[in-house]
Amino acid sequence: MPTEEKQKSNSTTISGFTPYVETKGEEYMGKPMRAHFTKILNKWKQDLMQEVDRTVDHMKDEAANFPDPADRASQEEEFALELRARDRERKLIKKIDKTLQLIEDEEYGWCESCGIEIGLRRLEARPTADMCIDCKTLAEIKEKQVGK
Repeated sequence: MPTEEKQKSNSTTISGFTPYVETKGEEYMGKPMRAHFTKILNKWKQDLMQEVDRTVDHMKDEAANFPDPADRASQEEEFALELRARDRERKLIKKIDKTLQLIEDEEYGWCESCGIEIGLRRLEARPTADMCIDCKTLAEIKEKQVGK
């Protein structure tokens, strides 16, 4: 792949979004950056909500009373797995809403533990991050040591 094409493909999109390009001297988490992350989070939330709707439709369409206990058990297990996934997504939607509120309150982008900038690339990779990489790493090490 020629160098030009490689550079284009590396900078095209992250989850369907073009990575934010800072301008020289731009304020961290100024209005344009906050708008960028609001757009990412709203799209993510919309995708999750569509998945919830699909699951409900799927469960309605596939619900059947199988006479064979093995078939019934398989279907119940499939539904349980889907519901577990939707529960994780429900929690993620709550976290997205919390993050959108932080953006609105102009408190988004700073580590809740030490107060430094989390960083654009980390936030683009994980828009709901509320800790810088160093604090998150320390928290995970402590969690492993405690054995939660």
